[in-house]
Amino acid sequence: MSFVEYGDTIKDGDTAIVFLGHESMFPVKVQHGTVTQTKYGVIRHSTDLIGKKYGSKVTCSKGGWVFILHPTPELWTMNLPHRTQILYSTDISIITVMLELKPGSIVCESGTGSGSLSHALIRTVAPTGHLYTVEFHQQRAEKAREEFREHGVEHLVTVTNQDVCKNGFGVSNIADAVFLDIPSPWEAIGHAKSALKAEGGRICSFSPCIEQVQRTCLAMEEYGFTEINTLEILLRVYNVRTISLQIPDLGKAAEDNSSTDFDSSNPSNQGSPCTNLQQGTVRFKSGVPLREMVGHTGYLTFATKS
Repeated sequence: MSFVEYGDTIKDGDTAIVFLGHESMFPVKVQHGTVTQTKYGVIRHSTDLIGKKYGSKVTCSKGGWVFILHPTPELWTMNLPHRTQILYSTDISIITVMLELKPGSIVCESGTGSGSLSHALIRTVAPTGHLYTVEFHQQRAEKAREEFREHGVEHLVTVTNQDVCKNGFGVSNIADAVFLDIPSPWEAIGHAKSALKAEGGRICSFSPCIEQVQRTCLAMEEYGFTEINTLEILLRVYNVRTISLQIPDLGKAAEDNSSTDFDSSNPSNQGSPCTNLQQGTVRFKSGVPLREMVGHTGYLTFATKS
């Protein structure tokens, strides 16, 4: 099993996603002789998981059922154990696009945190690229190494435990892109410039406060970066549903026009899903924004090494 290569069958030692519904799923490490408890009953790894195909429908001991999914960076982001605050797919997608990442790219990242963005970057640069990720906290760095090894991507990533603001990324003039998610990114801009390739490399800094953005932009200008711009991604979800509205009473002339325009005996008008003149209402699809939406996550500042 690997997060960058799809496997057909579930094997002992794999990380799989137990899918109970879109709002209910969790990761499980498949091990011979182990059981997993769900609200639908017990899943026995030896008989219910190992040897089955990913995507299979598994019946639990109480008669309910779940799906077992192959892990992806998107699913891992939704289910990973949180050691820090993480980036979600909304921000990750624009970071990947704006940094112009592709298979074969070399990327430097700080800090590693819970590894949400790291898994997405690894999948993007595979199979010939590489991720150099720096984490200040020793225990988090060790846990990240362990997860990358379990997920079959350790050959695509190098985890370093050091202070990027003092010691840099440990590489020079090879990176196509640098990503910073640290409290004081302006202190690491010089090291980021040293890690980037000679010309055209891209940098991104993620900061929750606008004061951090201001200092980072000043540091980028000082080190000669160009095309500096900051943006914020806000996801607004619409609920598509069928609604009914009464036909307004516009008087006799409007009724005559309605009867002229709409003939129920005409085969082309029979069975119309949108109009119900007998009840005096019109039914149609409408997109309605949800009452609550995900608010501010952070500011993304991008620039180019010239």
